[in-house]
Amino acid sequence: MDSISIWRSTLASITPYLLCLLAFFILFEQITYLKKKRSLPGPLLIFPFLGNVISLIRNPTKFWDDQASTAKQSNFGFSANYIIGRFIVFIQNTELSHKVFANVRPDAFHLIGHPFGKKLFGEHNLIYMSGQEHKDLRRRIAPNFTPKALSTYISLQQNIILQHLKRWERLSSQDPLNPLPLRFLCRDMNLETSQTVFVGPYLNHQKRLDFNRDYNLFNVGLMKLPIDLPGFGFRKARFAVSRLVKTLACCAGESKSRLRLGQEPICLIDFWMQELLKELEEVASDSGEVPHSSDIEIGGHLFDFLFAAQDASTSSLLWAVTLLDQHPEVLSKVREEVGKIWSPESDTLITAEQVREMKYTEAVAREIMRYRAPATLVPHIAGEDFSLTESYTIPKGTIVFPSVFESSFQGFTEPDRFDPDRFSEERQEDRLYKRNFLVFGAGAHQCVGQRYAVNHLVLFIAMFTSLLDFRRHRTDGCDDIAYVPTICPKDDCLVYLSKRCANYPSFSSSS
Repeated sequence: MDSISIWRSTLASITPYLLCLLAFFILFEQITYLKKKRSLPGPLLIFPFLGNVISLIRNPTKFWDDQASTAKQSNFGFSANYIIGRFIVFIQNTELSHKVFANVRPDAFHLIGHPFGKKLFGEHNLIYMSGQEHKDLRRRIAPNFTPKALSTYISLQQNIILQHLKRWERLSSQDPLNPLPLRFLCRDMNLETSQTVFVGPYLNHQKRLDFNRDYNLFNVGLMKLPIDLPGFGFRKARFAVSRLVKTLACCAGESKSRLRLGQEPICLIDFWMQELLKELEEVASDSGEVPHSSDIEIGGHLFDFLFAAQDASTSSLLWAVTLLDQHPEVLSKVREEVGKIWSPESDTLITAEQVREMKYTEAVAREIMRYRAPATLVPHIAGEDFSLTESYTIPKGTIVFPSVFESSFQGFTEPDRFDPDRFSEERQEDRLYKRNFLVFGAGAHQCVGQRYAVNHLVLFIAMFTSLLDFRRHRTDGCDDIAYVPTICPKDDCLVYLSKRCANYPSFSSSS
């Protein structure tokens, strides 16, 4: 008998056992899912191992809408599902979401940022820290967002916004009959802004090109199946993150060297390294060590900042254009307020004080973030069994998705209406319904750079509406939500642009 015949005979003899083993695995998986699900609303049967990941990848908007609808209709305020071997719980109710964010016990929940984030981002970064270690690092990061630091960033932000708005208008004027898709243009503008604000002069032209390539690989991989094999998008993203962190680590080292020469801070990493160097000097005299002070660790934390700022900000800018186009009365009030405070013809930068004077424009910015929360979900993993309600305990290991988006439509007056006046001094809904405004998270991991994010959106709205006239290219469903991975208009925000003022400001030449 030849080897092929032996192989066939062996295979035939073990096939019944393999089929039995497979059937046992499928049955065991199904029973385990139902045991964790208990009486929760959600699918009764799951596809082996994959669960509902295919529907999530194909149409994430519908998938998450279905989770929210199921949670609401059941009166539970949360629902269950299954994705690639992981049991998940989606939380629609704000008060239940706060139980996750509050993290009343150190090991109850751990922020993961992405269902398979540890594999993608690596173990050692700000997202996964907790307890005293996390508090100490946030304290060290605080100088990055002082009024002095924010004022420095404001000038950098404006110069980049101006350069890109000029480019957008030129592109639109070259082909006036066809609308311009803003999504990738906004993404590129934000990537340059983040690079310039965070690491300023420490990225040369070639490093920026490499950085942009790697960040695009990372962004694509976020939305792919977590298959860590050669040729797959997820694996390419993982290696891209490693290269990005190394690049940012080099920037941290160069910043330290520059500041040791007595130079003044000119970007975020400088403000951070300035305080770190002081701490290193103090500890050196005691022969101690400062945790998280190596260049590679700082590079990892910088990448966390960039990830948090980049896609969320792009989402908000796109919805700003979309919602201002939908609401011309709001646009008119923004232009009126900005015109009283700043004029493009003045050739002067908008100051931090002037940004604070733009009360209505900031209300518009906050309403945009409430109405279209860019990062709709904040995934956590249950570190232990947790009693979410009297009738249901979340099992250890469950991936929990508190919905920031759903919370934004709870409590507020007419929450389905776009209404910037809700954030006015008269109505103060930002204070009345503070618990429902979870755009920047809550608890220990609340976004440390939220003032920077608000400033960026206010500056963009002020300059975009002052320098350009714009009109959306409207088609059926163009304003529907698409996940990329943050949310944006389904049509990538197609617009027609034209110059509004006689001359652009010229302050960019002084940057």
